Amino acid sequence: MLAVLQVILLVLDIVWWLVIVSAILSWLFAFNVVNARNPVVDSIGNFLYRATEPLYRPIRRVLPDLGGIDLSPLVVLLLIFFIQQVIVLYLIPAVYRAGV
Repeated sequence: MLAVLQVILLVLDIVWWLVIVSAILSWLFAFNVVNARNPVVDSIGNFLYRATEPLYRPIRRVLPDLGGIDLSPLVVLLLIFFIQQVIVLYLIPAVYRAGV
């Protein structure tokens, strides 16, 4: 059971970094720092969009429209942090106590 929780924590860490890289790349696109027509940059951006958009979509439905400001990555990061803390503070000690 402990191995499963550690794998979940690892997956959450990977998603955390995907969200951060996606947000930074979107800023670089917005300020024309990187060329979106470059095939490598376009493929990275497409991958990040496909990886993070399913996380953002339900949150964007709930959040109010703030114009050009998208707070959904921040909400996703907060949710990931909350889930990680629940696992570390409550589930892992419970697994140790249970001896599973």
